[in-house]
Amino acid sequence: MTSLPTRLIDMALAEDIGTGDITTDYLISCDSQGRGIIVAKEDLILAGLDIAKTVFQRLDPQVHLQSAYKDGAEVVCGETVLQLEGSLRALLTAERPALNFLQHLSGIATHVRTYVKALQHSRVRLVDTRKTTPGWRVLEKYAVRMGGAHNHRMGLFDGVLIKDNHIAACGGIQQAVAAARKQISHLIKIEIEVSDLAGIHEALESGVDVIMLDNMDIAHIREAVSVIKNRAIVEVSGGVTLNQLSDLAQTGVDLISVGALTHSARAVDLSMRIQ
Repeated sequence: MTSLPTRLIDMALAEDIGTGDITTDYLISCDSQGRGIIVAKEDLILAGLDIAKTVFQRLDPQVHLQSAYKDGAEVVCGETVLQLEGSLRALLTAERPALNFLQHLSGIATHVRTYVKALQHSRVRLVDTRKTTPGWRVLEKYAVRMGGAHNHRMGLFDGVLIKDNHIAACGGIQQAVAAARKQISHLIKIEIEVSDLAGIHEALESGVDVIMLDNMDIAHIREAVSVIKNRAIVEVSGGVTLNQLSDLAQTGVDLISVGALTHSARAVDLSMRIQ
């Protein structure tokens, strides 16, 4: 990652350590040195390695860390992900926060890779959503990329996506699109969410760039793609599951967005061992 979220790392350390790690501080002298390894206890896709390294080095900048892997790599069960050497107190105190980051982000990357493999023979682009853990969005979307998928907009600030409530508030699709177009730069695309063919026709008349088909079944998606005829990018969203991907890809859509990439990924199993 080009920019590490040190504030989030410091918050994670502060909530765990509080006024001090009384177990480690009582058992281990301040000058004790040690070595450790972090081991994969299942097959996984790695993500968050630099974050984990930084957690240890926030407690002791002199901790030496080495890995044969980079984020995005496939790691086999039993392999050593990271080797550590330095202050034994720092290694023990930072263990859980470091593993929390690494297990969660690698869990997302591993989960995403299963979706990517289901679309490997398709031209469809798999994208995430804003359904992320508060405060973790940059990290979780990074993990999505390490899994091989792509990011949708990062937040409300970098893309216009007119949803059903916007349409209701503005009085209709054309009114909403016209209001947005008056304000935004010519470089920003407009995406609109529709749920029926009437909405698709109105969106096309409004000249939107992307049409999101929300919670449509396969038959209606095929019909929608036929109606749109490459006049807009077509995205499918809403309750998409892994076993639907192949059928959705064959409808001719351009994008499939899946909230489950981030909100339903389980943490993978990693452990640290002091040697």
